[in-house]
Amino acid sequence: MVLKCLAPAGHEVSVTASTPRQEHACGVRPALTRLSARPALKRSTRPGALILGYALRRTANPDDAADILAETFLTAWRKLAEVPADDDARLWLYGVARRVLANYYRGERRRSALADRLRAELATSYQPPEYGSEHARIASALARLPEEQRELLALDAWEGLDYGQLAVVLGCSRNAVRIRLHRARARLTAELADISHRRDDIHA
Repeated sequence: MVLKCLAPAGHEVSVTASTPRQEHACGVRPALTRLSARPALKRSTRPGALILGYALRRTANPDDAADILAETFLTAWRKLAEVPADDDARLWLYGVARRVLANYYRGERRRSALADRLRAELATSYQPPEYGSEHARIASALARLPEEQRELLALDAWEGLDYGQLAVVLGCSRNAVRIRLHRARARLTAELADISHRRDDIHA
């Protein structure tokens, strides 16, 4: 959903709300319309501009600001009866936006902490494989294949999926899997042969 509001500096800002919930789309516009009709807010500027400016100054990118804006006015839509009728309406909106932003920051900290913990665990537990010349040759041949064939061969060899399981993952029939896998293996064999041939020519 694209939200266009007049930023405080007088420039139009277009941002996309990345929040996937359908209720945002159906809640933000009515809330903006109803709140814009409030005399106190109508006298100053559009309420969307107020909250968008507030969010833009406190987030890292416009998409996050759009999410803050959407969540703030969704809350306002749900609690429309509680919105003050006087000049306190603007302050009430700031209060809602402040709480939404606090939740946003908590979520960001949780995601950051989880990412840090996973990186630390991977650094101590994961050992990258050591490739010899044969592995390097296979990797080079795989790199020459179309992406779909590489993925098919990887699902077959690394994940160990059979024809039926591959059909489910790829959304096709078992027969189609057999045909695609046969072609991918044939293409890989041809690429391996070409690499070996080129290597022999170099060392000849």
